[in-house]
Amino acid sequence: MSKFVIKSLCAAVTAASIGLAGCGHQASADPALEAQQQQQAAGPQYAQVVSVTPVHSSANTPHQVCQDVVVNHTTPPSDQHNIAGTAIGAVAGGLLGHMVGHGKGNTLATVAGAAAGGYAGNRIENAHHQSQVTSSTEHECKTVNESSDRVVGYDVQYVYNGVTRTTRMDHDPGNRVQVQEGVTSVSDAR
Repeated sequence: MSKFVIKSLCAAVTAASIGLAGCGHQASADPALEAQQQQQAAGPQYAQVVSVTPVHSSANTPHQVCQDVVVNHTTPPSDQHNIAGTAIGAVAGGLLGHMVGHGKGNTLATVAGAAAGGYAGNRIENAHHQSQVTSSTEHECKTVNESSDRVVGYDVQYVYNGVTRTTRMDHDPGNRVQVQEGVTSVSDAR
């Protein structure tokens, strides 16, 4: 057979999408598959990392904090209105007024003495009042929110064949990232 016939046969077979080993190459019906096979034959592809931004997650954890606290309690006096001092002062003032006055003035002196004595007794008892202060230890608790912040991932922006893309990764890839089919980042490649 002549070379012309062999070349014609190879061209016909290639056109029919049937591969022949004698033709020197295999025909492929899927151009994307052929491009992927060429890329795999060339080795791993890398993209230049432009920026890496950590992605944070915040959480509030409430917990109780307890401590013993000394608390002072003030007990008011039992006779807050000074009734005893007023009564004693009124009786004493009335007796004193009764002894001073005579006749019709005696009644007036008794009443005036009782009023003045009652007022004086009230003021004297009020000055002597002291509140009783007692101390006790109480267990006091309060809820405190403790916030925590942790990195949950990294938003990585990279450039491959002049196109800028962004992906989220679980680690910081460094200055370059391996890509598959020129689109998807697949691993750390420092």
